[in-house]
Amino acid sequence: MRRRRFAEINVVPFIDIVLVLLVIVLATATFIVKNELPVNLPHSGTQNSVPPKSVSITIDKEGRFFFHKHPVTLEKLKEELGKLDPLKDLITLNADRKSQFQKFVTVVDLLKKRGFKKISILTGE
Repeated sequence: MRRRRFAEINVVPFIDIVLVLLVIVLATATFIVKNELPVNLPHSGTQNSVPPKSVSITIDKEGRFFFHKHPVTLEKLKEELGKLDPLKDLITLNADRKSQFQKFVTVVDLLKKRGFKKISILTGE
């Protein structure tokens, strides 16, 4: 029996595997949902990314406060900020552009009274 020379590669199995992987990726990608609060941020000329280890305070358009995406009252927010280190912890403040400016000023004033030095205000593009 003579052996045939191996001169070409059969790519059909490779294409089958790639198509199966593509179907898996497309099927699972549709189930990924961002777990964020719907806040319409004001625009700014400069924009930086949010540091991964920041403490998030959000004010939505109705004027409700959120601490790490959990709704809180102003008193509870004061209590939570009391547990943080003002010199080390970074505060990221998100305020909806339609929220009352007084709510934003109240939170900034609270952060200043507590002595927080690292405050970031998140804006849209």
